[in-house]
Amino acid sequence: MPKLQPRLAAGASLIGTTIEYYDFFVYATAAALVFNKVFFPGLGEFGGTLASLSTFAVAFFFRPLGGIVIGHFGDKIGRRPMLILTLTMMGIATVLIGLLPTYAAIGVAAPILLVVLRAVQGFALGGEYGGAVVLTMEHSPVQRRGFFGSFTTAGGPLALVLATLVFIPITAMPEEALLSWGWRIPFILSAVLIFLGFYLRRTIEESPAFTEVQQSGKADRSPALTIVRKYPLRSLIIAGITLSAGVSFYVLAVFGLSYGTTTVGFSRQTMLQIIMVTMIFAFVFIVAAGRLSDRIGRPKCIVGGMVGLALWAFPWLWLVGTGNAWLALLACIVLCIPLALNMGVMGVFLAECFPPEVRYAGISIGYTIGLIVGSGLAPLIATTLSKEYGPHAVSWYLVAMSVISLFSVGALMRTRGHTAVDRDAVDQPYGDAVGAPRPGSTVA
Repeated sequence: MPKLQPRLAAGASLIGTTIEYYDFFVYATAAALVFNKVFFPGLGEFGGTLASLSTFAVAFFFRPLGGIVIGHFGDKIGRRPMLILTLTMMGIATVLIGLLPTYAAIGVAAPILLVVLRAVQGFALGGEYGGAVVLTMEHSPVQRRGFFGSFTTAGGPLALVLATLVFIPITAMPEEALLSWGWRIPFILSAVLIFLGFYLRRTIEESPAFTEVQQSGKADRSPALTIVRKYPLRSLIIAGITLSAGVSFYVLAVFGLSYGTTTVGFSRQTMLQIIMVTMIFAFVFIVAAGRLSDRIGRPKCIVGGMVGLALWAFPWLWLVGTGNAWLALLACIVLCIPLALNMGVMGVFLAECFPPEVRYAGISIGYTIGLIVGSGLAPLIATTLSKEYGPHAVSWYLVAMSVISLFSVGALMRTRGHTAVDRDAVDQPYGDAVGAPRPGSTVA
């Protein structure tokens, strides 16, 4: 394996994932701040916020479909072409949202079209994360999979930083300008980013593991069907594992933004700045967590992260609720430490649960199922809980998700042959502390 390829794969995955998640988080930011007035003006502030956050959730219901379809073809015709496809679909949908007429212009057709384009975004992103993780880890030496694989996950916080940087000057605009045309700018800017991502992804070679599967004649004829038929329990367990990190991240990034501005009383500028600085720290923590997982093992990192998220759930909202910007920032940064231990390791940990011939489909299906019941509904559930029962209910929600994820990790670790062997795992030296498959493992 050329020594340069792991770095190129990690870099291209980081930039490509950053661009796709930029598109996703631009929508999330707009949904939290302006879509209630632009597309749902007759529902009032709380009703409009719920409606706009509901359109945010729509994408997560289409992500499993994207995971099934794109993951299926990712295992049949290659990881790289599918990642180019997801990037293109996401970029086009995002630009079209930026050009969409408002409710005032075309009435109820506006939110309907918004939902359709949001569904396209969800379909594309359903095949993005799993493919980016798989392509990167299959280019990486087994003893450094955690480190290189973490860059794919780190694209999420980096994307949120980029989206926030774009929104900060826009939200400082006069209200009339912001609601009429200012909110469109971040969406239309996606047209520039998509060309950069397209170029970078074309520079990466197909993964060695996929190439070997194709050349050996061991390619699976129906990867998605194989996952449903052979690994149904494992897919559900993986969905459970994703709940803690997914819910915590979207509660922090989306609900936290809305809660801080509408309930606590922070200005939109202040909350955007808090989220942006927090995500810079999250980027660093995620890469560090990936490196740590190569030393002590991925399960230890993930479990430590889940326990940390449960323990910090109450202090986080208490400190944000003080109305002190510095305490809110500190609370969010500390939350990112256990979040990074979980998120930064999860991609490679889950990808190692499947053999190369069905790996893209396997991680995509299991991961996106978890996103439906977790991440997609998290801002909506958190907003409703906070409104009806107070912010402490949101903390209990985070604790409950961590408990479910902890039980899911335990269930996976008790599954026979829960890690898979591929060419890299056999050919590369294996250290006792590395959280990757040992030669000789079997897949249930």
